[in-house]
Amino acid sequence: QVQLVESGGGLVQPGGTLRLSCAASGSIFSINAMGWYRQTPGKERELVATITSDYSTNYADSVKYRFTISRDNAKNTVYLHMNSLKPEDTAVYYCRMEVRSYSRAPFLGYWGQGTRVTVSS
Repeated sequence: QVQLVESGGGLVQPGGTLRLSCAASGSIFSINAMGWYRQTPGKERELVATITSDYSTNYADSVKYRFTISRDNAKNTVYLHMNSLKPEDTAVYYCRMEVRSYSRAPFLGYWGQGTRVTVSS
């Protein structure tokens, strides 16, 4: 089994910064793509940013040039650096990883439990 634990959420003023972290543990042979998603009440979960195993990144237009996704393979961890935060960035942020638990096993998707980010003055 694989567990993903997020941290770093909280309350921040507009224009502020936050860094989210998500660490995977458990039965891990390798990790393919990692990503961050967010969700607000009454809306579907939406992609924020993804990073592949060869470090290619993809961002939602709404966060491009403000957020940066990165990964540390040695720590099985993905980060989301959020700058110039806006009230509309308020949401619960979830990490997701595609994990292979042993050699030749299929990659399976795992989600974290979510961390709340509130941008307000």
